[in-house]
Amino acid sequence: MSKIIRTEPNQILSKAVEYHGFVFLQGCTATNLDKDITGQTREVLDSIDALLETHGTDKTRLLQAQIWLKDIRDREAMNVVWSAWLPKDAAPARACLQANLADPRHLVEIMLTVCK
Repeated sequence: MSKIIRTEPNQILSKAVEYHGFVFLQGCTATNLDKDITGQTREVLDSIDALLETHGTDKTRLLQAQIWLKDIRDREAMNVVWSAWLPKDAAPARACLQANLADPRHLVEIMLTVCK
């Protein structure tokens, strides 16, 4: 049976789950909720980089992204940061939606599937 690796699991979620060479990240949000969409997006992508490094992979191995925005009108500003973060020719399959997030101060949440 293949091993399942869970990063920082608690009663409701793990920050990441690794199985058969795939890494599934939680929906990542910013901790500094005073930042605008640009600042929150940068913070989220920095935390994603750290999680990927923990699992021995990186953003060149992205497969799928799900992005939720509090306000879809922030999509263009978020995309500027997202596009600068992505490696050349390594964009994942992606969905970007407007949603009511758990805390109204959260402006963006990003969830990724990555391979090793």
